[in-house]
Amino acid sequence: MDSSELIDVDDSPVESSARSRDLAIQRRRKLLLRWVALGAGLALIAFGYSPWRVAVATVSAYLILGTGMSIIGAFARPVPEPPPPGELRRVKLTYRCSSCGAELRMHLANDQVPEPPRHCAEAMELTTDLNEI
Repeated sequence: MDSSELIDVDDSPVESSARSRDLAIQRRRKLLLRWVALGAGLALIAFGYSPWRVAVATVSAYLILGTGMSIIGAFARPVPEPPPPGELRRVKLTYRCSSCGAELRMHLANDQVPEPPRHCAEAMELTTDLNEI
């Protein structure tokens, strides 16, 4: 077999990130939970329990366990890393021009506390309390 036959002609980018791995793990857990719930329900029906009661119990158990696994899984996910320098970060800064009174609200910046913008040929004053950032 020639190695060129093993090369995939589809050269679209493949998503390989923490999010894609997390979604794959969540899909496997949901599939496992479905199979366990289905197997337990069929086993209970085989032992002679009422199919309606088994259906209600199986659906209830599936919902409760699925919710619990989602909540516990959320605790296991790490906090994402901050963006590298040069990318924008969310800020809530308010600046005021001391000459004319114009105010400016900054929502994105490349630094936590960027240099104040200029208005009326002067640097604007930061009016946001830095402890609130």
